[in-house]
Amino acid sequence: MASSKPLFLFLINIFFLLTLTSAEDAFVPYNFEVSYITASPLGVPQQVIAINDQFPGPTINVTTNNNVAVNVRNKLDESLLIHWSGIQQRRSSWQDGVLGTNCPIPPKWNWTYNFQVKDQIGSFFYFPSLHFQRAAGGFGGFIINNRPVISVPFDTPQGDIVVFIGDWYTRNHTDLRKDLDDGKDLGMPDGVLINGKGPFRYNDTLVPEGIDFEQLDVQPGKTYRLRVHNVGISTSLNFRIQNHNLLLAETEGSYTVQQNYTSLDIHVGQSYSFLVTMDQNASSDYYIVASARFVNESRWKRVTGVGILHYTNSKGKAKGPLPAGPDDQFDKTYSMNQARSIRWNVSASGARPNPQGSFRYGSINVTDIYVLKNKPLVKIDGKRRATLSGISYTNPATPLRLADQFKVKGVYKLDFPTKPLTGSPRIETSVINGSFRGFMEIILQNNDTKMHTYHLNGYAFFVVGMDFGDWSENSRGTYNKWDGIARSTAQVYPGAWTAVLVSLDNVGIWNLRTENLDSWYLGQETYIRVVNPEPTNKTELPIPDNALFCGALAKKQKQQIISSAASFNGNGVKLLFTLVMFVCAIINIFQ
Repeated sequence: MASSKPLFLFLINIFFLLTLTSAEDAFVPYNFEVSYITASPLGVPQQVIAINDQFPGPTINVTTNNNVAVNVRNKLDESLLIHWSGIQQRRSSWQDGVLGTNCPIPPKWNWTYNFQVKDQIGSFFYFPSLHFQRAAGGFGGFIINNRPVISVPFDTPQGDIVVFIGDWYTRNHTDLRKDLDDGKDLGMPDGVLINGKGPFRYNDTLVPEGIDFEQLDVQPGKTYRLRVHNVGISTSLNFRIQNHNLLLAETEGSYTVQQNYTSLDIHVGQSYSFLVTMDQNASSDYYIVASARFVNESRWKRVTGVGILHYTNSKGKAKGPLPAGPDDQFDKTYSMNQARSIRWNVSASGARPNPQGSFRYGSINVTDIYVLKNKPLVKIDGKRRATLSGISYTNPATPLRLADQFKVKGVYKLDFPTKPLTGSPRIETSVINGSFRGFMEIILQNNDTKMHTYHLNGYAFFVVGMDFGDWSENSRGTYNKWDGIARSTAQVYPGAWTAVLVSLDNVGIWNLRTENLDSWYLGQETYIRVVNPEPTNKTELPIPDNALFCGALAKKQKQQIISSAASFNGNGVKLLFTLVMFVCAIINIFQ
């Protein structure tokens, strides 16, 4: 096979040359090699998932309407999908990277995601969506910049810094997964990482020697944009920088009303952009802290992420106690009020030149209402499971979107209840039947004892209300119908509810899930199916030429490989890219 590699490199070089000369929206290629490495973020050697030998993985940095191709080579010992959290995949749920839309990429295979970041801007991230793999890493940043013709509601910062925070276990993700399969809790995390690194040794008792920590180097007097993502498993974190204000500017693709926070709670799966001005005297370095929320702080002291903000003219190391976070273990009112204060900047332009607020969501009539209730874990057929409205979702062998495409019967049911079931919970593949161009109200009721965040693929929804207690129709009187933030991930406090509104204008099958990785793994998810009843190819792209097949359609995989070899009669970039990917696949098979 040695003779194949020069051919492969030659084709890659020609491919890059052609993409540079394309007159269409820019084409941006990435190559991801996903593999295990050994790392010791908390001082204990363990198996970590890296991308191109990096943990966290490389940042994808593109501009609105760019076409993005990510060739993923799976060098793990188990199947893989990469999900692009918050990327809406307009007209193309085929590229979403979850089990409802994609067959997994087998070990030693590669597969290319190919999608357009249509009409989006903002701060997002990607991660592996199968087998509890996010607990081992595999995540990275995804930045979508405004086009030059669109004004941004703040001056260009000195630098753009991606920050990942998240709880972390020193046990491998396979061991964590087995604990859940065996009906056990995961227990308290072993720490909190900042950009894949453990805490600065601010306390000799709590932090052992030899831990590598994250340091952000900055220039005095300059303003930086920090894009902060909670990529953890289940722990809400309070983020703060000693003696510095965090000016909130954007969250998950929406520009916000700009306001200062001394600290902000960032829940699992959420992303925020802060503008931070380096306006201190640099008498020493400053602590960057991510600490667990709503926990017994005396027990959780060691579960704290600590990094360093270092001015170029700093006069010494950071010392002394960490800056205090909110002191309200048993009272979540402060946190909820903080969440309510995050508002949409209705006068700012987003991905398009018109103001964000020109979409007057508060005046649109609701067509569908779903009340989704979360409860503590239950046993179903002897297994510990998580439920949503009394249903614990199970993934079928055949992805839902493929089943629709090829009219495979019996894969799922379009019968997800509009209100929680009153009978015994059950395990089913039950899906929400969304109305194309409908306007759906979703009430997320959290009757569990812990915080949850919920994420909807394919869309940004409007967070219009949240409060403690049980939601009722009278709760609509408290809704924010003007500048509720549009985002894809919303927190729901224990014993409370959050209401969101979403315009179902994106055809496809879209995952709705808890971002708490343990509950997601145990079945707390469903899908919203949105189909255009009129036969047209304008509202959804066709199935990709390189689609993988599995389950009831597994036999088509061989046919697809053969037919791909016969389809090289096109021209331009698409033809050459297909050829490159075909050569990639052949090389991988024989390595």
